[in-house]
Amino acid sequence: MPSRNPSLLLRSRCLLRQPQALRSFSTRSELRAADHGSHYDPPGGYLFGVKPGEKYKKEGWENIWYYGFIGSLVAAGVAYVFKPDTSIQTWALEEARRRLEIEGILEDPEKAQK
Repeated sequence: MPSRNPSLLLRSRCLLRQPQALRSFSTRSELRAADHGSHYDPPGGYLFGVKPGEKYKKEGWENIWYYGFIGSLVAAGVAYVFKPDTSIQTWALEEARRRLEIEGILEDPEKAQK
């Protein structure tokens, strides 16, 4: 069985391959069935699309979002202020004070006031 020339195999492989400039970077096909068209909004030149001298018209969801967001921040702040103190330092201080009162080293503050 005659063997083929290796340079001939390499040349034929290079000829069958697409040129680098024609290949795309993506591996998916060009068919885009779920595409809904271009979503590009060309620049209008105005900040937030409102021309100077015009009043901004709020959309229906904006007030609900603003009041809901600010209300949740206020509720979270109130809950944070009134949360119980569950730190280990507070527990250890109360436990040490209770044990010292039982041993008689420290007076009970309620009995000392009477």
